[in-house]
Amino acid sequence: MALPPLVEPAAELTKEEVERYSRHLIIPDVGMAGQKRLKNAKVLVVGAGGLGSPALLYLAAAGVGTLGIVEFDVVDESNLQRQVIHGQSDVGRPKGESARDSIKEINPNVEVRLHNTRLDSSNVLEVFRDYDLILDGTDNFATRYLVNDAAVLLGKPYVWGSIFRFEGQASVFWEDAPNGKGLNYRDLYPEPPPPGMVPSCAEGGVLGVLCASIGSIMVNEAIKLITGIGEPLLGRLMVYDALEMSYRTIKIRKDPNTPKVTELIDYDAFCGVVSDDAQQAAAGSTITALELKEMIDAGKDFELIDVREQNEYEIVNIPGAKLIPKDRILSGEALSEIPQDKPVVLHCKSGARSAEALAVLHRAGFKDAVHVGGGVLAWVKQVDPSQPVY
Repeated sequence: MALPPLVEPAAELTKEEVERYSRHLIIPDVGMAGQKRLKNAKVLVVGAGGLGSPALLYLAAAGVGTLGIVEFDVVDESNLQRQVIHGQSDVGRPKGESARDSIKEINPNVEVRLHNTRLDSSNVLEVFRDYDLILDGTDNFATRYLVNDAAVLLGKPYVWGSIFRFEGQASVFWEDAPNGKGLNYRDLYPEPPPPGMVPSCAEGGVLGVLCASIGSIMVNEAIKLITGIGEPLLGRLMVYDALEMSYRTIKIRKDPNTPKVTELIDYDAFCGVVSDDAQQAAAGSTITALELKEMIDAGKDFELIDVREQNEYEIVNIPGAKLIPKDRILSGEALSEIPQDKPVVLHCKSGARSAEALAVLHRAGFKDAVHVGGGVLAWVKQVDPSQPVY
């Protein structure tokens, strides 16, 4: 069932706009009225990364009059495999500025508003307030719950997308939907997964073109909501498997046990970057990459263990490190492979996974085990910049 149009139509389209959007105008379901609604719409995209890139490009091409971009990061070369709104010459530039320039090249009629900030409970309501619709393509749970709760408090709909390796998901959440069947992200995921349980794209990877598949679905949902056509994904979760080339839709129902959102909270604490056990283990048991280098240069006898995955190890590794993936340590399977007669040093990509593994080792009796803060990224930056990062 279609919902009422989210946006009132603009007064008119210029001659140039009529020519630009003519392929929309000749679709009866969109037509002149629908295109005027798109022109009058204010859409905020959270993140100009993997999902934000195609979403922003197609929202601009579709004629959305005002696009807001929340982005505080800069373009890195590893982004270019999937973040198609940026180019080689943009490396090192703020992503928001790079995205704005690409949008203006596609459609100079679009007003672009940059929010060069990290969203948190202190600013999210102010940022969201002036927009009709939010698109959330972020890749961390803290921001997802923050976006959800802010949208609930403001009564705004938002389109959500998620990607990992070869699989993508998308849905529409709107607590105050006019059809009375509203629900929010907490009805789908009441609680975040335990810290470290679900790897991010930075840890597990993502097929670049998957971003285009899910990003375009998000824009399709946005257009339907703005113009009031079709049946939006409200109450449905769309799951896409790129390897099987299959789409399936799962119905989502309002969970009567979901607590009502009445205020914003500390979302980093709610989701936990690392578990409490890992934080306690790392306190006083963390060394720097430079300290590790000093231990190696001094010829100290210790066991250096890399807790990443094999494919990560093949990209870049610290000489002498033994690969034992984190999950084998957490399950206890690999404990017998770790020597007890010498110091143990753990490392991962950035320090989160090694902290989780460190907690397990401490409980297993390896009281002197430590881990490398910043992981292999810190090693490359501080010790061996000739190696690649990812």
